[in-house]
Amino acid sequence: MSSSANFVRQSLDLHLFFARIMKEHSFFLQASFTPRDKSLAQQADMFRQNFDKLLADAVALANGVVSNSVLQSGEIVTPYTIQAENATSFLTGVNIPTNITKAETKLVGDGKHCIDPKLEQRVSNLNQRAIELLPALIEFKKKILEDVLRCKLFTFNYLLLIDHIMREAILYLRMIQRIQNHEHINIEKEAYEQEAFWNRIMAEHSLFIRGLLDPTENKLIDAANNFAGEFNKLTKEAINALEKSLPLKGVTAKSLEATKELREFKRQGTEGLLECKIRSIIIPLLGDHVLREANHFLRLLKKYEKTVRAT
Repeated sequence: MSSSANFVRQSLDLHLFFARIMKEHSFFLQASFTPRDKSLAQQADMFRQNFDKLLADAVALANGVVSNSVLQSGEIVTPYTIQAENATSFLTGVNIPTNITKAETKLVGDGKHCIDPKLEQRVSNLNQRAIELLPALIEFKKKILEDVLRCKLFTFNYLLLIDHIMREAILYLRMIQRIQNHEHINIEKEAYEQEAFWNRIMAEHSLFIRGLLDPTENKLIDAANNFAGEFNKLTKEAINALEKSLPLKGVTAKSLEATKELREFKRQGTEGLLECKIRSIIIPLLGDHVLREANHFLRLLKKYEKTVRAT
């Protein structure tokens, strides 16, 4: 594949996953403020709409270009995404445009190895828009976190969740900057960093689920707590391997199996939320959101597993 085709594909793969994540982060912030902080809710809504536009433009450019592995992974949309968006719109009164999701379900995977220079330029422009949008969103999340810590602001989101979504935005910014600058990515080093990052994210998802379930959901709480403990251990193992340049093979294998199990737990949970069978304060879109992130991590782990075997 040509360097131009690789640049376009990597960029769009990243945007299709992360732009949706960012718009949903903005929504989760928007829905968590009290009436006193209407202006903050409006700012969050502005960020949500900006990332809606970014995602819609990425989808418009992606047909026939985006990786088959990304489309098939379930990290872009799941069988539950549209239903989760509709249910969440109904419950909150926030208009979530499902037309973007419907367009994503019709995308066709990569078949182009020669890229029109105009497409490459449009993708470069899209990257630059993301690079300009993300610092403001990161700063917004940081300011919310600081104000809550100083007892100047109340939100229904956990402090850890705000820090969590800030780290994901920072990762998105760093990755799109590297692609935009045509930097060479060392797949082995990236594997160490990504595994440490996403194992921590999976641990935190489990903690959020545990804390947002109704106190009567004992079995689900216990399961979420067990996942949190398991992924905390895997995070420490991945960080240790990164710091000491130890072989990652064992950590990758364990992370892969644990993430498959957590993904199934999240899938069942999302179904339960949509069918109103789980007692919780989890909005349906959050269930689908964390399911997609597990699917994303699984795709990365499978890629890293192949790399390890080849070395």
